[in-house]
Amino acid sequence: MPTRNRDIKLLNFLHKELELSNADIAVALRHRESENGPIAMLLWQYGLVDLEQLEKIFDWLAEQS
Repeated sequence: MPTRNRDIKLLNFLHKELELSNADIAVALRHRESENGPIAMLLWQYGLVDLEQLEKIFDWLAEQS
């Protein structure tokens, strides 16, 4: 499980704003460990978010920087 504050905020955003299920988020987290990829891209790669949602994630990440 991610322990960094930003990761926790991102997971909350995915769950609350994009209404992703805990199971969807868990899939991305499992694959992040094995593929070492960004959560946003893994969610898109596995069909858990569409391009519009992916753009919202990137916008959110940019705002957090």
